[in-house]
Amino acid sequence: MGLGHYAVINSVWDAARTLLHDWPVDDGEEYLEAVKACLDAIIGDLPPDHVRAAFVRAAQEAGIAVIEAAD
Repeated sequence: MGLGHYAVINSVWDAARTLLHDWPVDDGEEYLEAVKACLDAIIGDLPPDHVRAAFVRAAQEAGIAVIEAAD
């Protein structure tokens, strides 16, 4: 991602792709939990809302702002 860039995350697949290809750091505890959450959700062991929470925590850990869309 980088300064001034943004991504719209609409699915577990989008979250996984962003974490694996565009994330600025790959060694934080929350980052690793978010990657694991994505994998667990892809195989059906975790609901998407848990992935979202893990993704937001990883973003906070990495200093990435998260803008939440209204439901």
